[in-house]
Amino acid sequence: MFVAVCFVGGNMAGTVEASNSDQAIGESGRADVIVNDGKFDNPATESVLITPLSGQLDRGAADKAAADVAAAMKALPEVASVSDPLPSHDGGALLVRVTMSGDPETAQERVGKLLDATAGVQKAHPELRVEETGGESIGQAMDDTLGKDFQRAEFLSLPVTFAILIVAFGALIAAGVPVLLALMSVAAALGLSTLASHLVPSTDTTASVILLIGMAVGVDYSLFYLRREREERAKGRNHLDAVEIAAETSGHAVVVSGIAVTIAMAGLFLAGDVVFSSLAVGSILVVLVSVIGSLTVLPALLSKLGRWIDRPRVPVLWRLTRPRAAAEGQSRVWSFILRPALRKPAITLTVSVLALLALAAPALTMRLSFPGMEDLPRTTPAMQAYDRLVKAYPSNGTVHTVAVRVPAGQLDATKAALAELANRAAADPLFAPLDEAPDIEVSADGTVAVLDVATPFAGRSEQAKESLTRLREVMVPQTVGKVAGTDAAVGGFVGADVDYADHVKHKLPLVVGFVLVLTFLVMAFTFRSVVVAVTSIGLNLLSAGASYGLVVLIFQGTWAEGILGFKSMDAVVSWLPLFLFVVLFGLSMDYHVFVVSRIREAVKQGMSTRDAVAHGITGSAGVVTSAAIVMVAVFSIFATLSTVDMKQLGVGLAAAILLDATIIRAVVLPSLMTMLGNANWWAPRFMRRREVPPAPPAHERELVGAGR
Repeated sequence: MFVAVCFVGGNMAGTVEASNSDQAIGESGRADVIVNDGKFDNPATESVLITPLSGQLDRGAADKAAADVAAAMKALPEVASVSDPLPSHDGGALLVRVTMSGDPETAQERVGKLLDATAGVQKAHPELRVEETGGESIGQAMDDTLGKDFQRAEFLSLPVTFAILIVAFGALIAAGVPVLLALMSVAAALGLSTLASHLVPSTDTTASVILLIGMAVGVDYSLFYLRREREERAKGRNHLDAVEIAAETSGHAVVVSGIAVTIAMAGLFLAGDVVFSSLAVGSILVVLVSVIGSLTVLPALLSKLGRWIDRPRVPVLWRLTRPRAAAEGQSRVWSFILRPALRKPAITLTVSVLALLALAAPALTMRLSFPGMEDLPRTTPAMQAYDRLVKAYPSNGTVHTVAVRVPAGQLDATKAALAELANRAAADPLFAPLDEAPDIEVSADGTVAVLDVATPFAGRSEQAKESLTRLREVMVPQTVGKVAGTDAAVGGFVGADVDYADHVKHKLPLVVGFVLVLTFLVMAFTFRSVVVAVTSIGLNLLSAGASYGLVVLIFQGTWAEGILGFKSMDAVVSWLPLFLFVVLFGLSMDYHVFVVSRIREAVKQGMSTRDAVAHGITGSAGVVTSAAIVMVAVFSIFATLSTVDMKQLGVGLAAAILLDATIIRAVVLPSLMTMLGNANWWAPRFMRRREVPPAPPAHERELVGAGR
């Protein structure tokens, strides 16, 4: 009922999308706001490029092809106007610009007719290359490519998750329950997020993040419960008692984990960016719904199903995974894995931490940038045509947008200043020469003027950034800046790239500090231990740092291009470090809270810290391994997508979860807790409960004192 009400109610309320002004960051954001305030009529435009297949361009044949292009386009209702053919500076190409009619927001849906017309002209002129490119045709091609990518990802993620859970439980119902509850949480959160968008505007990435986070935590929380309930039944308890014990232990871990994940996601609000704010809202909602479901629906379902949860059984897998009366901690594999950490904790800790720090070291050279046109897959005809267009007409490539608020009575002076700016830029090698007279757009009310200034260099190149600096610090102040009362800003891709990278670098320490402080408080009061809180934060920082290092190592170089199928952008996507940190910090807490809860539980029962560590880690190994395999598998699917930002996100998340579930939980955590011994549970007097963990045996105190 709750899920249905949320989903239906949310759809009825509708979604409030973030506007350009909501997403304005830095000077480039201010330029976007100025342009939007001008309310320009910006119709969609396409470019038809005519070039030779080889050798020199036959101008007569090219003119005939251009005339055929104009005739074919003018016959279409989707076309408003067609320009005269424009030759390139070297005479090697001919360009025909086509302005589309109708709403530019829906132009991409109608560009197919133009592409068909271009293909018809190409067929009639096989001696030439006649091809179309532009924002709409590129958008359509990329939507087709990315749409197939995401369909494949969605098609694979659920079956892969279900298959892994079948292997983990050996029973179909037990495998289906986590997937069902995760999907219900996602559905409810999607509905709630549309309601929340009336307070915090939503972006087009919110739904994807809800699905990503919802499947991860939903499956995790259900796994915690199911594993513990099965374990208690294997000890001879009836199913109701087993469910109650699971609720008291794993349920408590779920609540703490949910709070920790919520705190991590809430840190995104401090970024001062509507994109991160909408992601925070979606993530927090799906986590809270998952926690509520784990505390209500899941135990009720387990109580109702009883032993039917283990039906129908998969014959071979059931024998391997069925719960046994013997403690799970007796696994020979995990006993072998933990042996170095338990016997030589100081040496094991030092070696493992140094290895993780070495893996994190490349993060010190991290460079941030937006993906640009040069990073899109070149497998589509529209992108191949774009490359030839920019080569023949450099002014159609990377463009800086100079936006000016014009004070009353200063329109002529402003236009003259912008014309002077365009001519100065055309004479500067950092900028592209003019293909035609400067096109200064003025709003209908005369209060906004806009000029595009092109550079022949790729958007992320140092030359493009240098041209931005020269515009902002020299050319604009010396021209437009001399017109009294004007308010000018330089935007465009390069400006947005530079401004957003600076924004993330400025906000990241604030977000990290917020998450660390609040996570420390939650962990300290949950486990009544300052040491556990500090070590929890330290281990998660190690995991995040190693993940950053891997992303830099893979994507800022070229050695992995052939393996993962990408073209290196020599940088990390600007939004990734901040988003990756909060997601990893939140998801890592799932495992950490669950494992440390098991260790704490064993200590309360009178075990020595060393024995408790062995018992807690081996006892939780099955659920942590299963949950980690699910998340690594799902995140790895994202690494197969076409765009470099999705590849970086998939690799970063998968690598961090893998490191967290293996090196951190199986090596660093046990060696650290074994070395600290009873000091793990130290806390100020006001935080202590009545029950204090018993002092370790004499032999353990001697080992700790000897630093072994």
